[in-house]
Amino acid sequence: MSLRQDLGQQQNQIQKLAMTQKMQQSIRMLRFNVEELQNFLKEQELENPFMLVNPNKNSKGSSVVSASQGLSGSQDWTEYTASSQNRSLFEYLLDQVHLTMRKTPLRGWVIFLLEHLDTNGYLDLDLEQLVKDGAVEQTTIIDALTLLQKLDPPGIGARNLQEALLLQVRNDSMAPQYTEEILQTNFQDFVEHKWQRLVSIYQISLPEIQEILDYVQTLSPAPGAEYNQEQIGYIQPDLILKKNSDGKLEVKTTKQTKPQVVFQEKYFREMLESDDPQVKKYAAEKKKEFAAIAHDIEQRGTTLQRVGQEIVNRQKNFLLDPKQPLVPLLLRDVANVLQLHESTISRTVNGKYLQTDLGVYELKSFFSQAVNYSEDGESLTAGDVKARIRAEIMAEDKQKPLSDQKLSSMLAKEGLKLSRRTVAKYREQLKIPSSTQRKRYN
Repeated sequence: MSLRQDLGQQQNQIQKLAMTQKMQQSIRMLRFNVEELQNFLKEQELENPFMLVNPNKNSKGSSVVSASQGLSGSQDWTEYTASSQNRSLFEYLLDQVHLTMRKTPLRGWVIFLLEHLDTNGYLDLDLEQLVKDGAVEQTTIIDALTLLQKLDPPGIGARNLQEALLLQVRNDSMAPQYTEEILQTNFQDFVEHKWQRLVSIYQISLPEIQEILDYVQTLSPAPGAEYNQEQIGYIQPDLILKKNSDGKLEVKTTKQTKPQVVFQEKYFREMLESDDPQVKKYAAEKKKEFAAIAHDIEQRGTTLQRVGQEIVNRQKNFLLDPKQPLVPLLLRDVANVLQLHESTISRTVNGKYLQTDLGVYELKSFFSQAVNYSEDGESLTAGDVKARIRAEIMAEDKQKPLSDQKLSSMLAKEGLKLSRRTVAKYREQLKIPSSTQRKRYN
């Protein structure tokens, strides 16, 4: 292979990696809630000397490149702001990194991994692909992952449920004997409640298996979740619903949804006048990074507004009169109208809120699927049916749990005609194990 061909392949790989990272940033920003977006922009502001986020309106000497001027009006949104002690997962982990790690390239990779954690604390990144693309050495990214997974809360940075549970068990000296071995080697047997097989392999009793099961059920399947929406004392709405003079319902974005970002043009020009080519290169790179962030903020806000408006159009009757029921609505219904992918709609509505005169609603709460099984013709949503199934299971005798067929018969007596297969489908969607797996031995 010639040197020119080799350099050409390297350039293609670098361009491909840059495009992948750009797409990942855009997707990640769409998934952010208001607080996560603010935290992300604060971090970017620290890393980019030319960027200012929500600057003072009276600041001088800067050329403003604004992603959006936001929603005008006198509404004071500070009442929805979380108190300072309710930090996001990213902030909590970043504080630990700064307190425990020296400023080295390895620490930079740990922070890079932090930025790819989802709201549950799982690492949403293909490390093998990063290594294949030549972005990082395998030993470096493994070391960074190891450091990340040593942070609090235990289980953070896991790639799957099994790893999340194992990380928590390894951090707990009080875990029952054989817990780690079973989760490491016989995880599928454990998930499928194949107790007799585990008893045979580890030569332990059923009550001991029950103790391990009870312990594992105390572990968190989502180690980072408690640092996100559930911990926020107040909700920061992403969208606000207004009624126009002609009676039409209109959705607008808030300033928090499309924050103002400013590029310090004067400072940038000064750096370009430097005789050092590395300084000029650095300045150009930071300007590109700023432009990408400004574009992603604008795109995020536009997508939110479009999705929110379509939801409002579909659920207009409920929003005008809360006594009216929500109409059945699926993610794909909105996706088809807006010509977007269903996954884009899912990221847009999850953890995003609409403020109305009736209260504040999470966007995903407006979605429901119609299920017409009631004898009296009552139109129930899948959520209603699932709630009834969950209630029956919660009230069951744990030593004699209800089979799917028994649940089907019980619901039929209440006027809900569901086949055993349908009951099983909804039970699985609720992530409730089968009757055999729910059986307790003490």
